[in-house]
Parts: sequence; C-alpha cells; structure tokens
Amino acid sequence: MADFHKVKIQEVKQETANAVSVLFNIPQQLVSEFNFEAGQYITLQKVINGEEIRRAYSICSTPKSGEVRVAIKKVENGVFSTFATSTLKAGDEIEISIPEGRFLLNTEANKNYIGFAAGSGITPILSMIKTVLETEPTSNFTLVYGNKSVADTIFYTALNALKESFSGRLNLHYIFSRENVKNELRGRIDENVTNYFVKNMYKESTFDAAYLCGPEEMIKEVSKALKSNNISKENIHFELFTASVDEEATAEIKEGTTEVTILLDDEETTFSMQQTDDILAASLRNNIDAPYSCQGGVCSSCLGKVTEGKAVMVKNSILTDDEIEEGLILTCQAHPTTPKITVDFDDV
Repeated sequence: MADFHKVKIQEVKQETANAVSVLFNIPQQLVSEFNFEAGQYITLQKVINGEEIRRAYSICSTPKSGEVRVAIKKVENGVFSTFATSTLKAGDEIEISIPEGRFLLNTEANKNYIGFAAGSGITPILSMIKTVLETEPTSNFTLVYGNKSVADTIFYTALNALKESFSGRLNLHYIFSRENVKNELRGRIDENVTNYFVKNMYKESTFDAAYLCGPEEMIKEVSKALKSNNISKENIHFELFTASVDEEATAEIKEGTTEVTILLDDEETTFSMQQTDDILAASLRNNIDAPYSCQGGVCSSCLGKVTEGKAVMVKNSILTDDEIEEGLILTCQAHPTTPKITVDFDDV
C-alpha cells in the first residue's frame, strides 16, 4: 500500500522562471519517517482537476539540514509540474510519501567525486555535493552542469556560493547550449566534453566515483567516456529523466489474457488482464492500491517480485540483471507473457 502523509507547504521558492523549490513542513511525529539519504526522492500526490496525480521529485536538501525540499521544473504538458510552478503556495496541503530511491551517495573519507547533471538533474546531485562538503572534510567534488542559459540554471546562485565557501574542494563547471558565457563551454554534455574534463583538465586526478543525472543519451555518452578512462562500471551511478523502449522485450508481448494474482499487504487478489496491458495499470483498475510514482520506468516505487509465471519489461533503467533473475520487475513497465502470473509487492 502506498504510504502517504498529508503535510503543509512551508515555502515555495522561485529558482528560475520555470522552476521552483518546495519546502515541506514535516510534523514532529513524522520526522523520523522522513529521514533520507542524499540522492533519494519523495512522491507528491494531489488531486488536480478531479484526477489524482502522483509525481516523484528528488530531494535537494541534505540529511543534516533537517529540511525536506524538492525542486520542480515545469515541463511541456506536465499536469503536476504546471500546477506546482504556477499554483502551489505556502500554507497549501499536499500528500507526500516517505523517501525512497536507489540513486544513493556512498560516502567515504578522502574521496574524489565527479558529477554530471543536466537541467533539473542537478536536484539529487546538489544534495550529494552539499553532503560531501559538510560531512567529508578531506573529500572533493567536481561538477559539470549543463543548461540552456544562465537564466535557466537551477541553483546557479547556490552553487556559486558553495564554490566560494568551499574553495579548493568544489570544482564547478557550467556548459550552456544557447548562450556564450565567458570561461564556460558552449554545447551539451557528451562524450567529448567528458573526455575534456577527465583526460585534460583533470588528467592528474583520479576520480573514485561518478554521479550522473539527466537525459538517457547524456548518461550513455558520459558513462562510455568514464569507462574508457578507467572508472569502473560499479563506480558510475546514474538516474535518468526517461528510459528508452526495449524493442526486443516489446516484441515478446502478444495478444492474450493472463490470470494475475497480486500479493499486497498480506492480501491476495486475482483478476484477468490483457497481456498488452502493464501489470500496474491493470492492478489499479482492479482497485488494488499498488505503490507507484513516475510510471515511466525511472524510479523504483512500483517494484514487485514475480513468484510464478513470467513478465517482460519494455523499459528498465534501474534493475540489474541479477535482480531481474531473482524475479524483480518494475510493474509499470511489465507485461505478463504466461497464462498465469503471481506478483508479490510485499517481498521486495
């Protein structure tokens, strides 16, 4: 069952023309439930125009700050992001879930981190940067941050202030695709840009871990460049805005009906569904309060485990091959391919 709590908005801060940060007033009795790690997200839930909408947003504050704050950027045709950036205000009530997510900062003393972020991908990365600077006095962080222009850069002032406060420990580099800025690169973050920093500007440095957040193409190109510069796959951590479609998995989906058994909160529910439908959507239509958030295959809120039968996922940017072998699925992207299937939401 999705675990939501009704809280009040403490502050809505305009970060750019199209982005805000939202600070929540967490009641004292819920403070322990909202403890989080740098990189995690919460899910916001609100009824907008008569429809219940859920969206996941990364936390940009740090665990040490005592704040739970997220950043929301308006996206084209985005129902929730449009509402949040134009209507949401201090004093409003909203439902939020407890923090979750697998894009986590693995802190360790005397480490050299590098981060690549694009647009609102700075949100979890900012939490990581501040956490490293505050809690690891012998560690350094290098950030490469891409945007259209200075005006579109979320947390531009906050990042520059951090650079001033932690001179020598935070290396900050911007790249702009639609504006020429003195001493900064023009273009987008790609393989060549990554090599410029890792092979040239910081050729005398060894990076212990890399954290990436942005579009899928950026993640692919940056990861490729980092691996070619001897940063192991295990030390490259990323979170995508969107995930691409797996054409091979899509080809496995056929017309047909599956009998589905869902185990949630120690209760079993059985129903029939079309194999062309995804398991989460079918579950919700059958009045099962299954957990979910992004519905795009880029968070892990809807995680379930197949204990009987088989399903294929058309999108997956989170689960490892070993986890898939264990039966774990993102139910929002999973389609049953057998006459019967059992999915356990409790044992994940």
